[in-house]
Amino acid sequence: MRYDSKEAVIQNLKDAGCNEDTIDRFMECMKNGASKEQLRILSQHRRELLDKIHIEQKRIDCLDYLVYQIERNKIAI
Repeated sequence: MRYDSKEAVIQNLKDAGCNEDTIDRFMECMKNGASKEQLRILSQHRRELLDKIHIEQKRIDCLDYLVYQIERNKIAI
């Protein structure tokens, strides 16, 4: 995908959940032609998002286990 404007890049970063500091750093790198640093910034943000997914997946797994136990009448209170 080719971006035709600075605004389109900024919107994409916002849609990806980047905060203002990350966007500012990314845009500064873009201005300076520092593509390796841009990739590092994106990779770091991606890792942070993936970490959040893993945390939420663990929570879902806990709920699923509780449902499993209830459905088999294995919880005694």
